[in-house]
Amino acid sequence: MRLEILPVPGIGDVTEGDDLAAMIATAAPWLRDGDVLVVTSKIVSKAEGRLVDVPADGPERLAARNEVLAAETARVVATRGETRIVQTHHGFVMASAGIDASNVDKTRLVLLPEDPDASARALRAALRERHDLDVAVIVSDTMGRPWRNGLTDVALGVAGMPAIRDHRGEIDPYGNELQLTQMAVVDELAAAGELIKGKCDQVPVAVVRGYLGAAVADDGDGDGARALIRDAELDLFSLGTAEARVAGLRAAAILADGPGPAPADPAAVDRAVAAVADVVAPGTVFTHVTDEEVRAGLVATVPGWPAEATGLLLAAPPTPVDQLDLVRFGADLQRLRTALAAEGISSALLPPPDGSTASAALAI
Repeated sequence: MRLEILPVPGIGDVTEGDDLAAMIATAAPWLRDGDVLVVTSKIVSKAEGRLVDVPADGPERLAARNEVLAAETARVVATRGETRIVQTHHGFVMASAGIDASNVDKTRLVLLPEDPDASARALRAALRERHDLDVAVIVSDTMGRPWRNGLTDVALGVAGMPAIRDHRGEIDPYGNELQLTQMAVVDELAAAGELIKGKCDQVPVAVVRGYLGAAVADDGDGDGARALIRDAELDLFSLGTAEARVAGLRAAAILADGPGPAPADPAAVDRAVAAVADVVAPGTVFTHVTDEEVRAGLVATVPGWPAEATGLLLAAPPTPVDQLDLVRFGADLQRLRTALAAEGISSALLPPPDGSTASAALAI
C-alpha cells in the first residue's frame, strides 16, 4: 500500500451556514473517488453554528466557560485544578468536552459538532450528489491520551468506511489466530492528516489517498465513529485515580449488610485480615473458621445466621475492655468489612456464637 497525505489549502475562514462541500471541492479540484477527507471538527462546528458568546476576559469569561462546560458534560471523569476531563453527551472522554477557544474570535467558544457522524454523512452526501465525488469523510479533533504526553488527532465522526479494522480470527505468519486485534484505522488516518494540517497553518482539511483504493466501500456510510466508544461495563478506567479513590471511600462508608451468593475464597479472606492487621487495636484478633465441622457447630448457636452464608469470621477485642475500647473495636470491624469488600467479599455483622470468646461474628 502506498499512501499520500495531501493538504487542502485556501479554504479560508468558515462561518455559520457556509457550504463546506463547495468550499472543499473548490479548494481541491484534484479530489478523486476513494480519497479520505480528514476534516477538522472546528470548521464543521463553525458551519453548523456550534458557537457560544462569552466575555473576552476576566472572571466573567471563566464563569461563562464553566457554565458551557457543564452543559456539554454528561459525566465528570477527573478534575485537577482548572482542568476537567469529562465524558461528553456523545460518549467521548476528553479535556473540557472539546470546547475550543483557538482560531476563533476572543468573544466566542467553539463546541463540538452535535452529531459528528451525521456531519460526516452530510458532507459526504453533498460531495457525492453535487460534485460527483465518492469519498470517505472523517471529522477529527485533538485529544490527549492516558499515560502519554502530547496530543494527537482522533476521529469523532466518519462516513464511507468502517471505523475499525477487525483482525480477529485471522491467522498471523506464525500460524497464531488473532484474538483481540481491532485497529482503530479512522484514528490512525485522523492522526496522519494532522501531520500536514497543523494548528496554526489554517489548513483544516487533509486528504489521505491510497488507503481505500479506487472507490469507497459499497456498504454505505458505515456505523460511524460511535463504534469506537467503549461500553461502560467494559471500561476499566472510568474514573481518574483520585476520583476512584473517593468513590471507593464513599462505598466503604455505606457497606450493605449481607453475605455474598458464592463461597468466599479463603486466600482472599486471609488477604483482607492481613491488610488491617497493622491498623487495628493491639490485641484485636480476627479468626477465619475454616474447619467445616467446627464452623457448623458455631453457626448453630449464632442468632440470625443467614442461610446463604458460607463462611465465618470471629472477632475478639483485647481484654479487658472499656467503653472506648468497644468504640475502637467497632471501627476495626468496619475496617475488616471494608477490606473484605475490596476482595469482593460481602459480610454481615452478627452476635458471637454461644460459648465463644469472640465479641462479634461476620457471616461471609
